[in-house]
Amino acid sequence: MKRIGILTSGGDSPGMNAALRAATRYAIYYDMEIYGIHRGFEGLIDGEFEKLDRRSVADIMQRGGTTLRTARSDRFMTPEGLERAARNLETFKINDLIIIGGNGSLTGGLMLSQKYDINVIGIPGTIDNDLGYTDSTIGFDTALNTVLDAITRVRDTSSAHERTTVIEVMGRHCGDIALYAGITGGAEYSLVPEFETDINDICQKILEGVQVGKLHSIIITAEGYPVSSSDLVKQIADKTGREVKLVVLSYVQRGGSPTYRDRMLATECGVKAVELIRDGERNKAIGEKNGEIMAFDLEEALTERREFRYDIYKAVDILSK
Repeated sequence: MKRIGILTSGGDSPGMNAALRAATRYAIYYDMEIYGIHRGFEGLIDGEFEKLDRRSVADIMQRGGTTLRTARSDRFMTPEGLERAARNLETFKINDLIIIGGNGSLTGGLMLSQKYDINVIGIPGTIDNDLGYTDSTIGFDTALNTVLDAITRVRDTSSAHERTTVIEVMGRHCGDIALYAGITGGAEYSLVPEFETDINDICQKILEGVQVGKLHSIIITAEGYPVSSSDLVKQIADKTGREVKLVVLSYVQRGGSPTYRDRMLATECGVKAVELIRDGERNKAIGEKNGEIMAFDLEEALTERREFRYDIYKAVDILSK
């Protein structure tokens, strides 16, 4: 009987549990055994394996986080850690491993597959939406809706006090959360790692808004923007003479029940992962292109870079005037 391993790795994202549920139940449907590996690559190294059944994944689809738990693993990046992980998979007679995670997690899976001939199937689980081969990643939609809710709440108090508010969102290397939250949340500016904005342009827009009666201004900045959020607040306050507050959303973006969109994407990816293993496909990254769930060569997928949507970046500025 074929045995599959499955783990969640790196930062958690809403929808990981839905992918786990789908993969587990489809594996059992196809007469395979499936083992959940706790705490990501750390658990893979330490042998934290648990055989899953249908009840193991009951009532988890609507829950954020990951019931398998997750961790970042420096040990896995060493030859000794990689070898120990491969040895544990061999001990449990597991040749196929499903990894739910972001760029770093799937890159770790690629290393494992190349050195020890383990078949790795990658599912894109990250709120940052930073995997270039797929149109969307699991958790991005939920995180974006969380940010939009925060923008609405912040706007109310910003208007009451006639102030400018800088809202920091996640995104170290990819500014998609800031970009899409900015355009759908009606922000004055979205500041992203991919493009540096002139601080004078921001300040000019804030002052022009004041002159026409605007009660507030909202600036969305990604955590990876070249200027720190605290420095940004100080510069805007100094140049405009206005009160400026900073709101850092931090890990609140990771939590919460996944949206329909993320539950559906995760479920389809979990099903696809098991079907690829059933059909003998090796070392694939699963993603979405134009509404279709597709499989891509894992190594090639990880070399693709997300195209920056300058049209949306420009639209944030135009629409908020």
